[in-house]
Amino acid sequence: MAKYRKSRAFAPKGFFECEGKGLKWLGEAQAQGGPRVVDVYDWGEDWLDIEQVYSCSPTPKAAHDFGAALAHMHDAEADYFGSAPAGYDGVCYFGPLQDPVPMDTGEWTNPIDYLGEGRLLPMVRLGIKRGELDDKDLAMTKEVIDALPDLLGPAAQDKPARVHGDLWSGNVMWTKDSGETEAVLIDPAAHGGHREEDLAMLNLFGMPYLDEIIDGYESAHPLKKGFADRTTIWQLYPIAGHCVFFGGGYVSEYRAMCRSLLA
Repeated sequence: MAKYRKSRAFAPKGFFECEGKGLKWLGEAQAQGGPRVVDVYDWGEDWLDIEQVYSCSPTPKAAHDFGAALAHMHDAEADYFGSAPAGYDGVCYFGPLQDPVPMDTGEWTNPIDYLGEGRLLPMVRLGIKRGELDDKDLAMTKEVIDALPDLLGPAAQDKPARVHGDLWSGNVMWTKDSGETEAVLIDPAAHGGHREEDLAMLNLFGMPYLDEIIDGYESAHPLKKGFADRTTIWQLYPIAGHCVFFGGGYVSEYRAMCRSLLA
């Protein structure tokens, strides 16, 4: 297999180790039907060597198969909401290679506390620190957090899933390397989270054959009633992150999403 080196000078401490161990952790689920994950060869302070994957266009069948495989990966579970990848005890990260920010780890036992304390509040406070968000955004975020028991409904009972954590379309590669078109996962922010997180991320910036992916997912693990209505909840964290990284129109988008949930 050809190698691809991902690198960045002066990367934050543990960044590539976390990504490498995250890929390996997600890859463990392949034994129970999880999706293909790029092989990891080695890493250092400012580099990560992974398998070279050659891309192609997706197909409806490959999308359906990926959805089912993603459900099996989530079913591999995690110890807690907020768990780091197995074998990693440093700082976890979320965001683009040039500007990743710390992503809190912890041992939350329910998705409400995890999403509020472990994801939304830290990211919004970072947005305030960087001058992109303000105290009114924090207050509105706290209102959303207070409403989470009602907003999440039956999904609040789900167990911690083994999630990719940054599953936008750019981190799902399609390849025919094995002879048949299939999805391969790259660039995770892997952690113990809620299965609807990854599905909401797929929806966030557009994903080919998303309906087929969801159909495949539900063929392996039916989602709790009202899943589609909860998509915005799980998109709050990545959009708050985009406020931190890029500002601009993402700020008004985050505010509109909060208002829609509170309406």
